[in-house]
Amino acid sequence: MTQPPASDADPVRPDPVRPDHRQPDHGTPTGPGLALPWADGTFPPVGLGARTQVYGALMGMALHEASHALASDDVPVGALVVSPQGTLLGVGRNRREEGGDPTAHAEVLAIRQAAATLGSWRLEGCTLVVTLEPCVMCAGAIMLARVARVVLGAWDPKAGATGSVWDVVRDRRSTHRVEVVGGVREDECGAMLRDYFATHRDGTRE
Repeated sequence: MTQPPASDADPVRPDPVRPDHRQPDHGTPTGPGLALPWADGTFPPVGLGARTQVYGALMGMALHEASHALASDDVPVGALVVSPQGTLLGVGRNRREEGGDPTAHAEVLAIRQAAATLGSWRLEGCTLVVTLEPCVMCAGAIMLARVARVVLGAWDPKAGATGSVWDVVRDRRSTHRVEVVGGVREDECGAMLRDYFATHRDGTRE
């Protein structure tokens, strides 16, 4: 599996994901971002089986990114953005503790890097994959960036804003609505979070 690009850039000024400059073979995706081995130029795949397999693989990449948040004692949440052509545009992990930035959630950082990669704030047709259901702030960022789809791992019954507590991204009053695919590798995503919070019972982290 192609490894996600490093996301150690300044969260305020994210580095774009550098494209693979090799000439693509017939049927491989083109455009900005990092080519993914299973992509065929159209994302997500049409078939249900293929779509399920690809979503699972992408969630594995998001879980890998989430694990890096533990080094800074941040809540282990990871996210990535994939283009309509199936290329990787951005990755992010929670970095609130690391940078002292209350807005440095995984989704926001992945969206920022994706926008830097494209050179545009409009992420139309893009998919955001994240290990935990987005909060209200992140759901708002998803809407403002015109993300087409959210693929999430674990639901958040306390602060989720894509279907659990609120459903910001599918509000009928909004001019933009987002498709939500939930429960992808939910057990693994939930286990990582439970293990983290088991060591933070004093409630000083959220």
